[in-house]
Amino acid sequence: MADQHPVHSALPTELRYIQYTHSQEKKYLPLIRALIKEDLSEPYSIYVYRYFLYQWGDLCYMAIPPTSSFSPNNPAVPPSLPGVVVCKLEPHTSHSSPTLRGYIAMLAVSAKWRNHGIATELVKRAIDAMRERGADEVVLETEEENVPAMKLYERLGFLRSKKLHRYYLNGSSAYRLILHLKEVEDMTGDRRVDDMHGDGNMI
Repeated sequence: MADQHPVHSALPTELRYIQYTHSQEKKYLPLIRALIKEDLSEPYSIYVYRYFLYQWGDLCYMAIPPTSSFSPNNPAVPPSLPGVVVCKLEPHTSHSSPTLRGYIAMLAVSAKWRNHGIATELVKRAIDAMRERGADEVVLETEEENVPAMKLYERLGFLRSKKLHRYYLNGSSAYRLILHLKEVEDMTGDRRVDDMHGDGNMI
């Protein structure tokens, strides 16, 4: 099976990681769509991409391949993207006090670029950007059977919060994962969090 998706010979240090900006739509949006269509099971219209990228383009990061891979006929645009992450950041009101919740909507890495740590680097950069903007937590959904993705997120501190049965259009179930960036007290202003580590009566 490995021969079907050979690992690219370039080293991760030869990649560049950049934030998406609106001025780059013509250059990079077709590449983002092509990569996500190749890698993810859910189909998305161009309006979905623009919903995220117009409002939270600074929370989208792309891995750019070495310039040596660019076509001489179009040296300003890479032939494809090794990886991309697309996120958003909004108030969330299910807690007693509203929190600022980050959401990782799409993460994709091209098959030939896997095993280079690209997904980890993209997610770390997105989390750092959301933390800098005051996010209290970050959530996402991933397919139950996507073991590599589950392991990646759990290594970064995400916890499974809920199983979503038949969540995707293909009938697959998913797990919702959450990463708490702040203590409960910081998010809610409720000092009773200390009591949870005392007599254990609060659950």
